[in-house]
Amino acid sequence: MRRVRITFAAGVAALAALALPAAASAHAYLVKTVPAASVVVNTPPQTVQLTYDEAVEPRLAIISVTDVGAHSVTDGPVARSPANPDTLVVPLKRVPEGWYLVYWRAISVDGHPVQGAFTFAVGPNPGPAPQFAVPHIAGTATSTPLVIAKWLAFLTVMIAIGLFVLRALIAQPLVRRVEGTSLRPLSIAFGAAAALGLVAVPVYLEEATAIDSLHSFFDVGSVMSLWRATASGRGWVDVEICFALFCAAAAIAIWVDRPRRESRSIAAMLAVSGALAAAAATLVLPGAVGHAGQTAPRGLAVAFDWLHLASGSVWIGGLVGLLVLWASLPAARRVAGLAVCVPRFSNVAFVSVLLLLGTGVGASILHLPVLDALWLTSYGKAILVKAGILLAAMLLASVNLLRTTPGLSRPEQGEGSARLLRGLVTGEAVLVAGAVLVAAILSSLAPPPPAFAKEGSALAQVGPGRVAETVKQGGYTLQVLVDPNKAVEPNSFAVRLTRAGKPVRGADVTLTFSMLDMEMPTLEYQLAETAPGVYARKAPALVMVGHWALSFAITPKGGQPFTAIVVDRATG
Repeated sequence: MRRVRITFAAGVAALAALALPAAASAHAYLVKTVPAASVVVNTPPQTVQLTYDEAVEPRLAIISVTDVGAHSVTDGPVARSPANPDTLVVPLKRVPEGWYLVYWRAISVDGHPVQGAFTFAVGPNPGPAPQFAVPHIAGTATSTPLVIAKWLAFLTVMIAIGLFVLRALIAQPLVRRVEGTSLRPLSIAFGAAAALGLVAVPVYLEEATAIDSLHSFFDVGSVMSLWRATASGRGWVDVEICFALFCAAAAIAIWVDRPRRESRSIAAMLAVSGALAAAAATLVLPGAVGHAGQTAPRGLAVAFDWLHLASGSVWIGGLVGLLVLWASLPAARRVAGLAVCVPRFSNVAFVSVLLLLGTGVGASILHLPVLDALWLTSYGKAILVKAGILLAAMLLASVNLLRTTPGLSRPEQGEGSARLLRGLVTGEAVLVAGAVLVAAILSSLAPPPPAFAKEGSALAQVGPGRVAETVKQGGYTLQVLVDPNKAVEPNSFAVRLTRAGKPVRGADVTLTFSMLDMEMPTLEYQLAETAPGVYARKAPALVMVGHWALSFAITPKGGQPFTAIVVDRATG
């Protein structure tokens, strides 16, 4: 048995190492454009080039270039630049003098869509910048069909793995201790869950890719060719492959198993070890290509996610298995059969629940930059809902552990305890399935970035619309000015700095922009003194709609440096 454990551990380690992709940033970020945002070029450009901080798939990207009449001026599809894999290029028609809007949309490595827009002009006399109607394609991460598809993929895979663990490791003594019983119903239930999982994973992958590529779900030929176009897509294809290997190994393990024997054959031990190793690899992949794989320290985050999924699988799969046993055991032997399986499962479930709780808390600490993100962000609120559901399920589990399980071994309480067990296990399973649904939503939301911690030290919340906010910091008065405060237009950023009513001259003022809704690199600009005590700059800094932390790092001439933070909500 010791050799089996060593073989299993080695297989898990090897598969996990192969499953972990190289680290990447959380979201694609536009770092350079040609032409530059808001500039006037005298020579009509032949192409528009967008450079991101990571390579994005051109087949899932949109670069639309339109004139003031909303007419497209592109002359071909988006392609990757041969000179730089992080740059996308779209050719243009011969464009006349005037202003043009560039709208872009890309899919990040973790499957989340990001988008933005900017303008440029062809001169020499393009006139004033017009008001463009900016297109917007809603983010796909939390659409109802996609969340349901993801939930079903997680749920069926987890139940199948948990059912196999119950059948292979927990319920094995049943047929030796209680005559007239069989593990066949558990094998059939495992087969049904495995078949559903093998269908649910590609259905989710098809739905996610269809939305990302703006195709119909039923355009199977076009969408399937894009399944591996993103790291997230490749990860889920690998989930399907590993799960199929698990199903095959588990089927072999069930076929060669002889539960009436006191000990397993070498073939049976190898089959069970192979199935468990494939199950471990299946469960490590979603985290490796999701939020855990983008969170530092990456190894710890992925380990938490894997243990969380594994313990959840054992719990919910075991609950479903107990309901199958309750329904399939002969009435005369039901109590005796449950008295064999329930205490063994309760011990395993107790450890699973502790792991689930511990890894959930650990992952939350890694993903949330500050405690108040729990109630101030959608991601944090989803964690609270999930925790509440799991606590309710744990309450039912404690009743089973403390009352139902001992009652099964007492002749006078056996039948009543069995009936109570069925009700409690049913409720417990429904609650855990609900927690898996919230987890599917959680994995589709972007965690708050480290910059979110700045919100707690903000002196004011401003926007949407033009900003003229007065704040005080370090004995100075600052009037923050943003105009027009639009995410896709050139904006003027300024601060009027005074002390005791007098303008502060010759200060060094640096303005840093940090996106608070998702993790992205910061932008930093030096502001120039354009009037006594007024420091300003025009910059295309608000590249996306959302909440931005505007951090003014100010060093007055001959004074002590200080920082003033304002949270701005920019709209399109």
